[in-house]
Amino acid sequence: MQRFRLWAPNAKKVSVQIAEQKHPLQKQNGGWWQADIDAARPGVDYAYFLDDPALDDQALALPDPRSPWQPNGIHSPSRLLDHAAFPWTDAAWEAPPLSSAILYELHIGAFTPEGTFDAAQSKLDDLRDLGITHVELMPVNSFPGIQGWGYDGVDLFAPHQPYGSPDALKRLVNACHAKGLAVLLDVVYNHLGPDGNYLGKFGPYFTDAHHTPWGDAVNLEDAGSHEVRRFFCDNALMWLRDYHFDGLRLDAVHAYMDRSAINFMEQLATEVHDLQAHTGRNYVVIAESDLNDPRLVTAREAGGYGLDAQWSDDFHHALFTALTGDRSGYYADFGALADLAKSLREVFVYDGRFSSYRNRIHGRPVPNLPASRFLGYSQNHDQVGNRAKGDRLAHIVSNGRAKIAAALALTAPFVPMLFQGEEWAASAPFQYFTNHEPELGRLVSEGRKKEFATFGWDPSQIPDPQSPETFQRSKLNWDERTQQPHAEILDWYRKLIALRHAIPDLTNSDLSHVHVCFSEEEEWLAMERGAATVAFSLAPNPIQIEIRPGSRIALASSPDVRLNANNLTLPPDSVAVLTCK
Repeated sequence: MQRFRLWAPNAKKVSVQIAEQKHPLQKQNGGWWQADIDAARPGVDYAYFLDDPALDDQALALPDPRSPWQPNGIHSPSRLLDHAAFPWTDAAWEAPPLSSAILYELHIGAFTPEGTFDAAQSKLDDLRDLGITHVELMPVNSFPGIQGWGYDGVDLFAPHQPYGSPDALKRLVNACHAKGLAVLLDVVYNHLGPDGNYLGKFGPYFTDAHHTPWGDAVNLEDAGSHEVRRFFCDNALMWLRDYHFDGLRLDAVHAYMDRSAINFMEQLATEVHDLQAHTGRNYVVIAESDLNDPRLVTAREAGGYGLDAQWSDDFHHALFTALTGDRSGYYADFGALADLAKSLREVFVYDGRFSSYRNRIHGRPVPNLPASRFLGYSQNHDQVGNRAKGDRLAHIVSNGRAKIAAALALTAPFVPMLFQGEEWAASAPFQYFTNHEPELGRLVSEGRKKEFATFGWDPSQIPDPQSPETFQRSKLNWDERTQQPHAEILDWYRKLIALRHAIPDLTNSDLSHVHVCFSEEEEWLAMERGAATVAFSLAPNPIQIEIRPGSRIALASSPDVRLNANNLTLPPDSVAVLTCK
């Protein structure tokens, strides 16, 4: 017997179709409908019908908003799934703490030639040997078409079928745990995609009280929002409980429109930590936010939302502009080594400071919080993929500057995160790709050209997201890792990660232990973290800087880096990591 429950407060009648037979659901309190049906078993397909004269498409068969499986795509019937039937072997698994983590963000479709959950397993040894501790999957919920980034998902409880079945995703997570790798999942609760989004037919999942870039906002505060919040919280708990993910990354929480006394993020963090207490597994919740608001990662007892960490774009922007000289778009707010130094010492560059890009005061200072509440990176899917051509940092700067970026990201006080292929300066770009129906695809392609025109990029040079070639060229070529210059960069990343694991001061999260000096004129910066010093030069000629007595070079990006007594000689575009007795 299978129990069907559906929240459809506006419906007059609800039925579920199994095979060719429709079964009526009985109305319950709070807008819920329910029926127990003997004929339903795992593996059976089903769809809902809403017989409300006030609705358009009243004869339309609708997928379950909480569908666990969409084997034939987003517009097709749902399929019942028994999560308890999967033979997990990770009972003894314990995720490492986030404070010691090195994250690796990947896109299932572009990570391997096959682009599937099962194929990704073949690369886990490479990640483990690199020194990665946590794998972060870009969204894998069901979305329109075959390929896409996943941020336009519509069936949030169902894995994207072209990547593989729900069991295939579980096999990947199980295999990661067997290799000692924790797994995080990127989830999108600030909007749904435009194609296949049927939630509005069931209830007030959206509100016109707020306008977002995607249309009406997700209803987190208006009438019916208690059930909408329940929907998203239940989704988060499902991924952790039924798929054994070790944590979640919340996409663009600055787009949550919520003025409730208990913010949705606080509710979600509370429920995740309650599940942690029940299962005995360690979970983390990480936010992407451009608010520069430390309350997100401040404990609830101290008046915060209680999330475990958030991305720190200010560090990325300060590092990227220092290395590239790019000042387009939001990079206009950055460019000085002083910005990079401040990000290393204080996390946010804009902490109540005037932002010329925003034309207003932005952010607030980080109080006495550990640096492990923030992720640091020189690249991620947004910062690569939202460039006109999807060019990586290594496509823009010299190998020397690419090594500087890696060294700063992997020795900074934050939790470091890499983006797939970064570790060998992959030749493949990561471009924006979609597979929408023709008219929507045309609108997306035109919109992207207009968006990039504001950055000064030639619209004719922007790859068409709908073109299959755009997706294909974004796939990693793993064979090139043994070729130069890729092998040299891969060796550099391996050594840096080994140093981070080996030197305790590089995992110390106390920002008061971070000391930075620099020269804008001479174009160098040096950061001290306990016994470790990291120094780099962007100057066109060799320079000398004074280093603490007793220092020795642990790793250098160039054989021409020299240490004579307390004087460190750095050639152009070079970096060194030193340790002090």
